[in-house]
Amino acid sequence: MRKMLLDKGKLRLSENVVGFIEKRVTPFGTGAKVDCPREHIGKRVYLVICKE
Repeated sequence: MRKMLLDKGKLRLSENVVGFIEKRVTPFGTGAKVDCPREHIGKRVYLVICKE
């Protein structure tokens, strides 16, 4: 079962989480990209954009 809660600026994800990856977004053509390890190709991912 998937569960996502947002409470007063705090995000809580609960679903067989293996880990989180923090990377900087880089330009790519007219868009942007975030690099991640090859082992995650084809898997569902969550991209959480945070205000710095």
